[in-house]
Amino acid sequence: MSKIHPTAVVDPSVRLGANAVIGPWCVIGPDCTIGEGTELVAHVHMDRDTVVGRENIIHPFTIVGGPPQDKKYHGERTTLEVGDRNQIREYTSIHRGTSNGGGVTVVGSDNLIMGCVHIAHDCRIGSHAILANNAMIAGHVTVCDGANIGGGAGLHHFVRVGTRGFIGAMARVSKDVPPFMIVEGNPAEVRGHNAIAMRRLGLGDAEVEAMKDAYKRLFRERGGSIIEKLAALRRDYADFASVQTLCDAVLETAGGVHGRAQESQRADDKRGSRVATTNAPATPEA
Repeated sequence: MSKIHPTAVVDPSVRLGANAVIGPWCVIGPDCTIGEGTELVAHVHMDRDTVVGRENIIHPFTIVGGPPQDKKYHGERTTLEVGDRNQIREYTSIHRGTSNGGGVTVVGSDNLIMGCVHIAHDCRIGSHAILANNAMIAGHVTVCDGANIGGGAGLHHFVRVGTRGFIGAMARVSKDVPPFMIVEGNPAEVRGHNAIAMRRLGLGDAEVEAMKDAYKRLFRERGGSIIEKLAALRRDYADFASVQTLCDAVLETAGGVHGRAQESQRADDKRGSRVATTNAPATPEA
């Protein structure tokens, strides 16, 4: 049986799962779903049209499912979808999507989202990611599974953070972060391969060494075209899926706009004079 504190304000249309807990002074707007065992500790504002899965813990003074901060948004019906077992800490804000970005913001499962993080409209956050305090995630950003974003980092709209990518604290990220790579700085640059994340994922020493070699050949060695380097890596490390994933992502980024693969697929003309409704993008994998 769900528990609702007497001071909470819950719209009659809200659907509560078994053993959900709505703490003191929470405000839950229309057409929200809160899954089994999820707890809203206190002072949580869930605006509307939000689906939250099972066993999440949402801490005080968070805004979940707030309206997009986008001048092209005109009140159309859009949503936020949150998976299971996420920790969403104090003062975090996660906004709904826009029709210009598929109409939905998605957060996966088993993420740690620390205090004062902002996740803007139309973002897609994978699973098992860590977003440290004050990370600023602009609209249309994709954060793939297992990524780690340091405190105070700012991510430009349409950036993609690849699988197990690591962003150092206070970084200014205006280009895609390749899978299994570490980026730092202002502007952020690739500084090395994420050996720790690879080993935690259970990958062997040979694959970790292959990724180290890929890092050197792609981001440190001069001479030769990117196409030639990618072809050589694919040939030399055909048995390592992580290296193949890296090569795929680097090729997509090279074909993007200003180092952002997803920006080449944006639905508007960048100045807001034309807006198109698109289907939501695929679940993050790269």
